[in-house]
Order: sequence, then structure tokens, then C-alpha cells
Amino acid sequence: MAKKPRELSDAPKVKLPRAAASIAQANPELWEAYQRLGALVGAAGPLEARERRLIHLAYALGSASEGAAHSHARRALSEGISEAELEHVAILSATTLGWPQAVRALTIVQDVTDAGKDAAD
Repeated sequence: MAKKPRELSDAPKVKLPRAAASIAQANPELWEAYQRLGALVGAAGPLEARERRLIHLAYALGSASEGAAHSHARRALSEGISEAELEHVAILSATTLGWPQAVRALTIVQDVTDAGKDAAD
């Protein structure tokens, strides 16, 4: 039996974004290859998983990829990275991307961290 898209992810307990899940279901071989690529690039250098997750979040925020940023923020939280650390990544973008983009990045991160608070209530 073929694995479900989330089972191929490096964070199978974290819900996939709807678009990614749709692509993965429609093209399982493509999704599996994409996941293998992610594992290979992650293993290609000396950075630890925690550092890689924060960098992935920063790239997603910097490229204005809201879905990817939400995904990396959810995954970071599931891996024990704190809300304060995620927010710091967003604020750090102010000097590179500009203040408006840093505020946008912080809002994207807070979409995820605030959703977790709502779920806990």
C-alpha cells in the first residue's frame, strides 16, 4: 500500500498545507521524490535540524510564500522551537527586507502561533 503524503514528510504529525497535500495525492511519485530531495539537501552540510528549520522559515518569509511559512512555523513548533524564536526570525528580516515586510512576516508567524493558542483554549 502506498504511503500517505504526510507519512513521507519529515514532520508526519504536522498537517500539510492544502495545496501541497493535493499535489502529493495527485502525484505520489513526484511528492516522494521531492521529500527525498529535501532529505538529501538537509544531509549535505553541517547544519543541525533546528538551524535548518529556522532557515527554511526565513527563506519562506523572505520569498513571501505564506503557505510555506505557515508550514515551517507549524513544523518548528512541533519540533520544540519556541514562539519567541519564530517571531525573532520574522523581526530579523527588518534590516534586509524592510519594516513593512518584517511586520508581514511577523503576522504570518503569528497566524500559526495564535492558532495554537486558540486550539489550547
